[in-house]
Amino acid sequence: MNQSQIQQQKQEQRQLQTISAQQLLQAQLVELPLQQLSERIEAELHDNPALEKSVSDEEAAPWDDGYQADAPEQPDDYDTQREREERSDALDEALQNIGRDDEDLPVYQGGQRWAAEQEQEQAVFGEGRSFYDLLMEQVGELELSDDDRYAMEYIIQSLDDDGLLRTPLSDIAEQLAIYHGQDVGEQHLEHLLHLLQQFDPAGIGARSLQECLLLQTERRKDSTLKTLMQQVLNNYFDDFTKKHWTRIQQLLGLSDEQAEALIGELRRLNPKPGASLGEAVGHNMQQITPDFIVDTLDDGTLSMSLNSSDLPRLEISQSFAELLQDFHNNKDHMTRQQKEALLYTKQKVEAAQCFIDAVNTRQRTLTKTMNAIIKLQRPFFEEGDEELLRPMILKDVAELTGLDLSTISRVSSSKYVQTRWGTFPLKFFFNDGYVTQSGEELSTRKIKAALRQLIDAEDKRKPLSDDVLSSMLAEKGYPIARRTVAKYRELLGFPVARLRKS
Repeated sequence: MNQSQIQQQKQEQRQLQTISAQQLLQAQLVELPLQQLSERIEAELHDNPALEKSVSDEEAAPWDDGYQADAPEQPDDYDTQREREERSDALDEALQNIGRDDEDLPVYQGGQRWAAEQEQEQAVFGEGRSFYDLLMEQVGELELSDDDRYAMEYIIQSLDDDGLLRTPLSDIAEQLAIYHGQDVGEQHLEHLLHLLQQFDPAGIGARSLQECLLLQTERRKDSTLKTLMQQVLNNYFDDFTKKHWTRIQQLLGLSDEQAEALIGELRRLNPKPGASLGEAVGHNMQQITPDFIVDTLDDGTLSMSLNSSDLPRLEISQSFAELLQDFHNNKDHMTRQQKEALLYTKQKVEAAQCFIDAVNTRQRTLTKTMNAIIKLQRPFFEEGDEELLRPMILKDVAELTGLDLSTISRVSSSKYVQTRWGTFPLKFFFNDGYVTQSGEELSTRKIKAALRQLIDAEDKRKPLSDDVLSSMLAEKGYPIARRTVAKYRELLGFPVARLRKS
């Protein structure tokens, strides 16, 4: 009885592994932006001779879902014939190696060449990697559990463009629990954040300007100058922000030469460590290819299409399909070598079909997600006014599409949409809401826009305090607390009132 139970458990595990492998492939393809998907498809075509580009243009791709994209340019007859001959030769060569006693049966490893080429490309064109990629590379050097790696990635995604973390860890813990089913305590997030703060560039992951500068100072070699810098940042930070250099010199009892050296080193600290990776991000931004195209006609009619004009339609190689059929028809009279050839052919065909299914699933998922975003943010797509963006989180799109939260997160992480009003990352359309005491939900973008207008219009000789800004926003219909005003003001890049005075 025990042996029977063990055998049943092994069979169930094998089935789960098969399912998870296909789901993993789908998740990987969903996350890829258009350009990388195109490269992945080309690599798969090169690796698997059972997969080939379709030469028929009669049927629309299964992911079009009613939206018409530009049809891919078809090769001429000569190129088509040559490609078929090359694939036939590749098939013959592959089958010749099967059955040799001194070689193992080939096992399909889809995407291996693509991964290797990606590694080589990143090594050569390192400056093209994004801020996120460079940090995730450093995460890969840590020995973390899957849960900790997921939480660390979420913290990195929560960083602002300047590399600072302004979202409280309590909020991150709540978001992980509610939206991602990850129960990570605030204290453990603190531990993960400290690990992140050891990454390059120095100062990354700091929760304030003071912490950012202290993190950079801590990496310096021990010296009298380092000690003085830490004293200024810890004990006289207010004087430092106001540039009261004479007062700092007097408090520390420094000579003019010592003070000059200290000030020079303090000025070399970087208040925006994320900006040191801006060149890499900028390099990526110049190569953006939109995954979606949303057209807005003058009458307000909207149409959406996937930008899939460069993606080939895929199908199972006719030669492999025929070979597989021949093997099945004669399986009762096969030699050992023919049976091994049958297994090899079957593996290749199944892998090709799995890849085709995963690409089709990706396209359907992207279409469904983008349609939901358009439905939720229709006023913006009609008018192009950022203030018309309503509060929207991943959960809203997940509920509308019936897709998993993690799937929506993957779709929105690196995709762009081209609209009449410009090209935007999908993350642009997600923003938190602020609920008033009356139950009205306000977009944080609207509040920030109103706050920016007030600060831009203030008398610079008498800049408005956060308390005054809070009262003025309340009069405009945005009743938010003073600490919330301070938070949004910092996110907009405005210093406190005394530092805005001129």
